[in-house]
Amino acid sequence: MLYAIMPAAGRGARMDAGQPKQYLPLGGRTVIEHALAPLLDYPELEAVIVVLAATDDQFAKLPVANHPLITTCQGGASRADSVLAGLGALREADAEDWVLVHDAARPCLRPDDLDRLIRQARRSADGGLLAVPARDTLKQVNNGLAMGTLDRAAIWQAQTPQMFRLAALRNALEQGDRTRITDEASAIEMVGGKPRLVEGHGDNLKVTWLDDLPLAEASLRAQGRL
Repeated sequence: MLYAIMPAAGRGARMDAGQPKQYLPLGGRTVIEHALAPLLDYPELEAVIVVLAATDDQFAKLPVANHPLITTCQGGASRADSVLAGLGALREADAEDWVLVHDAARPCLRPDDLDRLIRQARRSADGGLLAVPARDTLKQVNNGLAMGTLDRAAIWQAQTPQMFRLAALRNALEQGDRTRITDEASAIEMVGGKPRLVEGHGDNLKVTWLDDLPLAEASLRAQGRL
């Protein structure tokens, strides 16, 4: 079986947009509605758990909240806590079922990339994640000074979705250092796993700053989704 979790309990403090970034308008819908669309259209998906902040009063007002595949639950203080809450809400899932985790603020996921990730991650013992090779020269920095140049051939930029066996992901999140878990793959890595990197597209961006919105809109138009 295949399930999905969308952690959406963050406040988007870096953006300072007056509301969580997943609810910002984007091409006539909200960011989170675009992020959910490829998941809800995937024919093998059994359910999507959207993990919300305790004070969230916006998601329930969206048309997508009534989709039959969607269930909501309350998140925690960290991303790891929220994903664990989402896993706990998958009461009918088995330990060996697969779980996708996708950012609520990543609205430009291409359906072909989603399908390729699912097919390749299923062939990997430790699951996998979408990622793109680093394109720019990368500097190691200390106090604003360049201390060295990293080999970009060995550096990839992680994206979502990321996909793992339910029990393996739960175990990694429970055992890992929550202060160092920046994505689910990092938790899997902490317990010795080696997730497969599946190359995606650079326009699968995470909306972090306000000037990311026009880039996201351009990507959605190019995909024919607007």
